[in-house]
Amino acid sequence: MKKILTLMLAAGMLLGAASGAKAIDFKASGEWLVGFGLGDGSLIKDVDNKKYHHDDTFNAGQRVRLQLDAVASESLSGTVFFEIGDQMWGNAESGGALGADGKEVKVKNAYIDWMVPNTDLKLRMGLQAVAMPNVAGGSAIMDGDAAAVVASYQFNDNVGLTALWMRPLNDNYAGRVYGDREDYQKNYLDNMDLFALMLPLKFDGVELTPWAMYGMQGKNTRFNEGGVETADGALDVTLPGYLPGMNEFALGKTSKAYGSMFWAGLPVAITAFDPLNIEFDINYGYVEAMGRYDVLKRGTDWVRGNSKREGWLVKALVEYKMDWGTPGIFGWYASGDDGNVKNGSERLPSIAGAGNFTSFMGDGNLAWGTGYNFYDNNLTYAGTWGVGLQIADVSFVEDLKHTFRVAYWGGTNSPSMVKYMGSGVAWNDTTATQDGPYLTTNDGLLEFNLVNSWQIYENLEANLELGYIVNMMDKDTWDKSYISEQRNWSKQDAWKAQLIFAYSF
Repeated sequence: MKKILTLMLAAGMLLGAASGAKAIDFKASGEWLVGFGLGDGSLIKDVDNKKYHHDDTFNAGQRVRLQLDAVASESLSGTVFFEIGDQMWGNAESGGALGADGKEVKVKNAYIDWMVPNTDLKLRMGLQAVAMPNVAGGSAIMDGDAAAVVASYQFNDNVGLTALWMRPLNDNYAGRVYGDREDYQKNYLDNMDLFALMLPLKFDGVELTPWAMYGMQGKNTRFNEGGVETADGALDVTLPGYLPGMNEFALGKTSKAYGSMFWAGLPVAITAFDPLNIEFDINYGYVEAMGRYDVLKRGTDWVRGNSKREGWLVKALVEYKMDWGTPGIFGWYASGDDGNVKNGSERLPSIAGAGNFTSFMGDGNLAWGTGYNFYDNNLTYAGTWGVGLQIADVSFVEDLKHTFRVAYWGGTNSPSMVKYMGSGVAWNDTTATQDGPYLTTNDGLLEFNLVNSWQIYENLEANLELGYIVNMMDKDTWDKSYISEQRNWSKQDAWKAQLIFAYSF
């Protein structure tokens, strides 16, 4: 009898819970990309040693992104975002070879959105897309996926406030060998934590969002053990010297447990003079020195370099919307290295930039390509300046649009920095560093983009992109790198043509 009463009580509790539960509304969205690319994104032709020039000229590939939202109410929902790919056709590791059974399903985002009861305070918690406020060419500081908590509050129609904490890096340090203990200090002092405040302001014809971000990084912070191996951190918070952004041999020594990091920005968009649109953005960044390190000078002398990095960037866009298209002019200027590694780097530090003024070196189109060097993932404009012209969304036929850009790239880094670098491969390709190509004041590039978009159906687009970069790098400058005399190399122009079919829903 006791067991029967217990079962009846449990059944009653389940029925009560079921009757009180609310239905969850599931919403699905996604994007399929299938593309074919032809090109060579390298800016150097290595005659004697082919290891820097080894990629196929033709590639085909695909990527799938699926997003599922579980919506309980306007105050509560959850989102999971899966990505399948990139899958390069014929490549076994990515699942594109015969059999097509590679393990390429990844969780890109997974977060919950909720509002504090009886308030307008919104919170988002979990793996999510995080971007620092930006206009005119995208974010040079941070635009990527990270584990974060974001809180936002709208005071009125004109003023809001957003605060966030994110942890982009933790527990990636594999430790070091100490006697018979191979994992000595594993996962010790290897976290990076960032805290930001953003103040979005909206007025008639003007929008601006002043923001600031403070961070701390442990002395053992790593992105992964095969990546940046320096004490000043991971990703693009890198030391000067060697290959910019790839200082894996410049191991720093420091007694500091944590180092400070700071960024600030002021993006402003002016639409008061519609159809004239004016945008400008100011950025500053600082990463505290985490000790000194040895850097080779001219291949013979060792110099003690400083791991501090501090720099700034200004960028702007002016465009005028007309019936037949939108002509515009854009430009930027960023601080560069002064040639003295003893006082650190003067290039703007960043976490994961995503510059999009152009579509070959930048992410100004679909931000996806089918081949190595066909697009840039983390362009920050650090150490460069440039000016460009564009005509966007020109249409002569219904559902067919064209965008044309031409941009000149110059460098703001001192040519004397080359003597600390291994070879001209520091500007070998547009993805050689997360800053983009390392340009000195003697170097230049001229980039052309043509993007053609045909809206076949409401949800299907055919995107044909053509790109060309005229290489005006100064070979005499880069011949002064400390091992360039050991190889016979020459520079070359870069080019690409890619056709991508994009289905989105």
